[in-house]
This record gives sequence, structure tokens and C-alpha cells, in this order.
Amino acid sequence: MEAVIEELSEYERERGKPMPSKNHAIIQTRIAIQLGTQYAETHTVMTEVKLFIAEKDAVPDIAIYPLIAFDPLHDEIKMTQMPLGVIEILSPTQTNDELLAKVETYFNAGVQSCWLVIPTFRLISVFSDRQTSKTFIEGELHDSVLDIKLDISKIFR
Repeated sequence: MEAVIEELSEYERERGKPMPSKNHAIIQTRIAIQLGTQYAETHTVMTEVKLFIAEKDAVPDIAIYPLIAFDPLHDEIKMTQMPLGVIEILSPTQTNDELLAKVETYFNAGVQSCWLVIPTFRLISVFSDRQTSKTFIEGELHDSVLDIKLDISKIFR
């Protein structure tokens, strides 16, 4: 019997992460909408933006920046300014260890807050540094570093 070698898609090669699933996409959209609606005056929320990190480019599911003005004449393919926070959503083909390695990379690059979202268990862990996190499964998520609050029930409905 021959071993089947799965080739990475162009999406996976370019972004360095697995192709998102339906549930991943739903959760990513709900979080981005909630953040974009509640914090439009103070933050810029970007999905799938490439960050230029010395050891390896990274593409978080969601990046949270201080307010950035839209400038149609000046675009960036890779953001050199690190976001204040990033959100990674576990895909079915990823491991927890892979996401935790991303947390390390983001904090090393200067990101102040990292969220890990586990759709299967309907939970979000908010890391304020590499070793300190708080996990939310109901009620209101509160990121004390970024002073952001979200309703968990609106994410996992």
C-alpha cells in the first residue's frame, strides 16, 4: 500500500496555517463583527493580515490595532507594525501545541495580548503574557490588557 502525501494548498503555504473550516469561519466573522462594531472608534480590526515577524511571517485570524485610517493610496502587503492583540482560532487539523507556539511568536514580536479560541469546547483563552491566561466559556470575555469586552453568547450562538 502506498502512502498518500497530502499537499498543502496555496492558501496553507502562503499563510503558514491550515485551511479554515466552516465553524472556524463563522467564529472568526462573529468575533470580527463584534469587535468592529463595539470598538470602531478606538481600534482597527483586520482579518488574515500578514505580519512581518523576523523569524517567520505570521497571519493571525484576527489582528487588533489602535485606530488606523484607511489610505487608498498607501497599502501594505506585510504589516511591520505589530498589532496590540491577535486572535487565533483552532482549526480541525491544528493542535493546541501549534497555537501555543504562535502565542510565543506573537509575544516575542511585541504583541500585548493573544486569544486562543477553541470552537469545539466553546471557549476562549486570553493570554496577557506567555504564561498567564484567563479562560472564558460564558458571560462576558474581558481582555484587561486591551480593555476589550465581548459577549461570549454572541460568538458561540
